[in-house]
Amino acid sequence: MAVDGNWNCKMDTPLGERTMMLTLSANGSELTGTVSDGSAGTPITDGRADGDSASWKASINKPFPMALEFAVTVNGNELTGSVKLGAFGNAPIRGTRA
Repeated sequence: MAVDGNWNCKMDTPLGERTMMLTLSANGSELTGTVSDGSAGTPITDGRADGDSASWKASINKPFPMALEFAVTVNGNELTGSVKLGAFGNAPIRGTRA
């Protein structure tokens, strides 16, 4: 599926630009994977894939505990979308296939 693979991503957050790595794998409409900031990966939850679009959730502890909600679209080797940062609003995300 279009979203499968490893992705090097950047988010523009209220705390500045943050980098992360995504590992995504679709099996039909089910999406699994991990989100990592370079340390241990966090498993995604509620992952859904639909063609070039995908959504999932992940909980992080750095810089402080927060639930993230991702909604992205893949176009070839590029990924774009937004991430809901809990109470801090939405942040754009962009990435390239690793």
